[in-house]
Amino acid sequence: MFNGLKRAALAIACAAGLASTAQAGPILDAVRARGQLVCGIHVGTAGFALPDSRGTWQGLDVDLCRGLAVAIFNDATKLRLVPLSASQRFTALGSGEIDVLFRTSTQTMLRDTTLGVRHAVTYFYDGHSFMVRRDAGITRARDMAGASICLLQGTTNEQVTADYFRTNNLRFNPVVFERNEQIATALQNGRCDAFGTDASLLAGMRAALPNPRDWVILEETFSKEPYGAYLRRGDEDWFELVRWYTYALIEAEEQGITSANVYEQRRTNASPNTRRLLGVTPELGQSVRLDPLWVVNVVKAIGNYGELYNRHFGPESPVAVPRGRNRLWTDGGLMYALPLR
Repeated sequence: MFNGLKRAALAIACAAGLASTAQAGPILDAVRARGQLVCGIHVGTAGFALPDSRGTWQGLDVDLCRGLAVAIFNDATKLRLVPLSASQRFTALGSGEIDVLFRTSTQTMLRDTTLGVRHAVTYFYDGHSFMVRRDAGITRARDMAGASICLLQGTTNEQVTADYFRTNNLRFNPVVFERNEQIATALQNGRCDAFGTDASLLAGMRAALPNPRDWVILEETFSKEPYGAYLRRGDEDWFELVRWYTYALIEAEEQGITSANVYEQRRTNASPNTRRLLGVTPELGQSVRLDPLWVVNVVKAIGNYGELYNRHFGPESPVAVPRGRNRLWTDGGLMYALPLR
């Protein structure tokens, strides 16, 4: 009898805990009332966010926005994308112009503690490097003493570049622009000898230049640049939703759940972890106030994390960035989903 009462009490406590965590915060309530998620993205860089020939935005960050709309509405069209420059992005987020920022934004201490925003979880690992003309004969950053270097205003890359040259007692001339297309023009016109930014963004820029083979990205990297989704502070429920949504994509890849097999996996897989993830048992969806099938819907719509990476950065993509640190932890990378249980 005592054990039975204990089990009953535990079940009630668990149910109460799920009910309390399932109360939607103001941002999710506002998104649902609006009938649309508003997501900040890059103004244009291949691999992350760039309009295709039909004017439809494509890229990893764009798909993460679409997947979040699917998680909430089961409808990827209930989404408004807002392209933002580096200097605009955090102001737009803080003012409430956007609900979430998926925009190649490095997670740093000062951003997290001084801007009134908060990063959710790392979804891409990168590092700062430089791109130079192939015929310049530059093979390492130390060869660029006195060079004019293009930089994007409002990015961590301004500081990383300045720190590198100061540390090595080298001089350089920073040429700062607000948008990638301005830098592309400056590079082609010879106004800049190099472009300093994260290696994946350099690959995206090179792919968009008229003669990509004329440019080389140095093998050296000089910083840690972990990209995270950014949110306004003060809404823990929204933070948890975006955080666990991102982890779910990584976990789906680890479990071998893809856009092609997700329905079959839900129907036949007996693993308790898979059954939880795919909503056979509903507690994960309940905890973030989403439909039990939210992960099924998202993976079917955009794929797991590996599918996203291969689509936008794989060897068949225009950008073609080796996966490296963005491999799963089981394959020697840094991608690691916290337990979804």
